[in-house]
Amino acid sequence: MIELNQVVQFLDQFFAVHRFNDSERGGIYRPSTRAIARLGLALEPWPHLPAWVQAERLDALFLHRPWQLPLEQLAPDIGVISYHLAFDEGLTLGFNPRLAEVLGMENLSVLGEKEGRAIGMLGEISPQSFASYCCCVAEIFGGQDAVQAGVRDEVHRVAVVGAMTDKLVREAAIRGADIYITGQLRQPARKALLETRIGLIVVGHRCSEEWGLRALAQVIAEHWSQLAVILPS
Repeated sequence: MIELNQVVQFLDQFFAVHRFNDSERGGIYRPSTRAIARLGLALEPWPHLPAWVQAERLDALFLHRPWQLPLEQLAPDIGVISYHLAFDEGLTLGFNPRLAEVLGMENLSVLGEKEGRAIGMLGEISPQSFASYCCCVAEIFGGQDAVQAGVRDEVHRVAVVGAMTDKLVREAAIRGADIYITGQLRQPARKALLETRIGLIVVGHRCSEEWGLRALAQVIAEHWSQLAVILPS
């Protein structure tokens, strides 16, 4: 029998929540003693979530942003887990080794920090054209919000960062990155883009979160083979 506390203990370790302030660590949002055979994962509530929970016969929920969850519309023994900042930094566009592997990145190093935690990564990829790598990234994330070619058509080194500032873009360029991958284009960094002539791929904040949710489903399923992990269709 899998209990809500067991899932939280595992995720606390996976996300290394000890690095965060108490208010940012996440964990149990709604306690429950119900045994978990079917766990639903979603980014946030939507109008038909209660019906989805019932139709999928879920025992518990993971929500990235649970704040608008209508608890009164769920069965009283449905437990809810939530991780916000830890999920963003660990499974989207931060220092994310699982994503790095999918992106073909090796020899990772930290790029950028926030309160002592890495918020980005720099790594080497097999030499290829900028256009080819853009197609690869689009396939991984299901699209792109923006693309801007850099000075070099053949790319060897990639930065993946969950933020975009003038300082971070310049640091990536100085350290040899040919492409800067992030979730949202930030106008204060545009001057650095033009001056460094680094390539840019903006995958979209939502797309990066959806990739992270799919990755989390795989992580949980790998740990508990008997647990059914359900994502919204």
